[in-house]
Amino acid sequence: MISRRGFIGTLAGGLLAAPLAAEPPPGKVLRLGLLYGISPKFDLASNPVDRALVDGLRSHGYELGRNIMLEFRSAQGNPERLPELAAELVRLKVDVLVTRQTAATLAAREATRTIPIVMLGVADPVAIGIIASLARPGGNITGLSVNAAEISAKRVQLLQEAVPKLSRVAVLWNSTFKSMALGFQQIEMAAPSLGVTVQSVRVSSSDDFGQAFAAIGQGRPGGLVVLFGPMRGNDLPRIVEFVTHNRLPTVFELGQGVRGGGLMEFGPSVSDMARHIGAYVDKIANGAKPANLPVEEPTRFELIINLKAARTMGLALPQSLMLRADELIQ
Repeated sequence: MISRRGFIGTLAGGLLAAPLAAEPPPGKVLRLGLLYGISPKFDLASNPVDRALVDGLRSHGYELGRNIMLEFRSAQGNPERLPELAAELVRLKVDVLVTRQTAATLAAREATRTIPIVMLGVADPVAIGIIASLARPGGNITGLSVNAAEISAKRVQLLQEAVPKLSRVAVLWNSTFKSMALGFQQIEMAAPSLGVTVQSVRVSSSDDFGQAFAAIGQGRPGGLVVLFGPMRGNDLPRIVEFVTHNRLPTVFELGQGVRGGGLMEFGPSVSDMARHIGAYVDKIANGAKPANLPVEEPTRFELIINLKAARTMGLALPQSLMLRADELIQ
């Protein structure tokens, strides 16, 4: 693997780059609840997102085992478990809840309207009704969000650079999430100016993938954009197996697909966002209300390319594309 320079995006929030935070409240041990949808465990040894979260807490004076405790719960790819896990963390009377992605955040919101919730990587939280606005979120939820709609069209552009004379793109998207509908609409609106035809392939549950894969095969697209994270633990491996078996150039969201044989991943750096969690937790621990803490959007985006997959698919990637990659997998 080769590290490359990063993509720098547009700053949309920026609140956390401001003044230095206060010291942790003296003598208090903060209890932090973590609610994840997929990751089976909190793993500092192998998970860079978990390491970044702990590094961010440490930069604000919080040390595990000294003045902060973690209560970790994960649905492990079974989203129907999220409500009970959220309720369990509420019963433990955690001081702050950190939720990763949309489904976990929605479950936490249903479980409590009083415990502060810091969300990590939720797509379009204003559009889907989680917060009132980025500047003044209201309620008990703040944190870091992603403008999924804005990023979606960029993924099509990346496919165009990778696949010569690309004219037809399939988009596999989860129709149960409003944020994914917004992302698909963004691609549809951009398609005429990009000179591509878009094939919509909607799924709403794991049972829909067989029919979805058949539709993609019949449509014979030159590339595929996967807009959503897996709904269950086995969904992502099924998608990766399909695109590798069919040698279909595919762009996934960051952290999905490319290491299993997919062509590219593009999205905001989740590790960078996780590092900022510490600033929110510190502000809340020192009396700030989530309702008044602006939600931040990412400033750094990453592109990862699997060169082995490109060779398997018979693609000669342009040097200009490879030079922009943050990581090349040989």
